[in-house]
Amino acid sequence: MKQIIVVLAFLISSIGFSQESKKAEALLNEVYNKAQAYDNISVKFKYVLENVSEDIKQETRGDVVMKGDNYLLNILGVTRLYDGKKLYTISPEDEEVTISSDNSDDENSITPSKMMSFYKDGYTYDMDIIQDVKGRKIQFVKLNPIDTNSEIKEVYLGIDAKTKNIYRLIEVGKNGTKTTLTVNSFKTNEPISKTLFTFDKNKYKDYYINKLD
Repeated sequence: MKQIIVVLAFLISSIGFSQESKKAEALLNEVYNKAQAYDNISVKFKYVLENVSEDIKQETRGDVVMKGDNYLLNILGVTRLYDGKKLYTISPEDEEVTISSDNSDDENSITPSKMMSFYKDGYTYDMDIIQDVKGRKIQFVKLNPIDTNSEIKEVYLGIDAKTKNIYRLIEVGKNGTKTTLTVNSFKTNEPISKTLFTFDKNKYKDYYINKLD
């Protein structure tokens, strides 16, 4: 009798787990589909990197414009421009431009172009807590890497329950490092230049051009 009760309890919890997983997947898909409908997305954000054991805490602000797979990201004094084929990392401090192939195949890197879709491959997900942030209901979804060798321990996506836009992304590494990206401004379908995602080498004539590929 005791074994039957244990089995029933397991089945009930499995059903609940499955339902929560499906709810999480449905919410993530809703966020993704909504983002795909926009012509472009402009985001201003706060970025925090912490590792308590190493006594590291770094805070900065940045901004990114995304259109399809293309993006223009400014953070830590560096500009990263992806034109759909090549990634240009521009460092005014070093007067250097590094040109490489896109790193989107790196599963341990959540790039702007993968911000809305990275969950689709390599993760399982569950509904997590709901937080009240200045009157906004933020529903968190927990993502767990399927690959046990992944450097990522878990990822939490905080989604505005009303707008279905991403408000916060928290990535926890197995090395104890936690990175948190909080969206301060989220705008869509802004007028942008046709050449925004085009690298103009004439602007960097005095820069060292480092081609990795």
